[in-house]
Amino acid sequence: MYKKLYSKITDALVDNGYIILENVFEPALAKQLLQMSQNIRQYKQAGISHHSTINTNRRKDKIYWIDAENEPTARYLDFMNGLQNYLNRQLYLGIKYYEAHFALYQAGDFYEKHLDAFGGTKNRVVTTVYYLNEEYTSQNGGELVMYDKNDKQMQTVAPLINTLVVFLSEEFPHEVLVSKKERYSIAGWFRVDERGVNI
Repeated sequence: MYKKLYSKITDALVDNGYIILENVFEPALAKQLLQMSQNIRQYKQAGISHHSTINTNRRKDKIYWIDAENEPTARYLDFMNGLQNYLNRQLYLGIKYYEAHFALYQAGDFYEKHLDAFGGTKNRVVTTVYYLNEEYTSQNGGELVMYDKNDKQMQTVAPLINTLVVFLSEEFPHEVLVSKKERYSIAGWFRVDERGVNI
């Protein structure tokens, strides 16, 4: 079903290391995922690095890990499982699993510049960010800013609903600018370490 999209993502990772896609899924699924993210009452303060240290001077978003227990998240994870299999077949990445969480940025929240791969060991290899925000304007803030290895700004991505960003975790420092209103997304990682290590 998604073979052409998987191929497009894979080719972009090889050529550029990242891709930004709009209108990825049918609008109904995007809306269901937004409603789920808005209804969660168990968001927890996100931590920094694999030690999960809380440091709100560097990161202020809240997270909720997702699973396949609900139909919308099951469909989302099924898409990512298919992408994992495609990436492994085409690029021999050795991905062992995918993990993801809803992310909530309230007014004033941000995430300073960082790399998604944890230092000192091989773990996260491909990052995904899927946005869930309707009626977004530039006054709302909360954009994703991506940099190259020379710290040169490459892309600024508005967190519009049904937009998916995929990039190599070890290649691109990135940050989330201060949000001016509630901002929802799903952040995820394809990993090559054993499940439960360095989460």
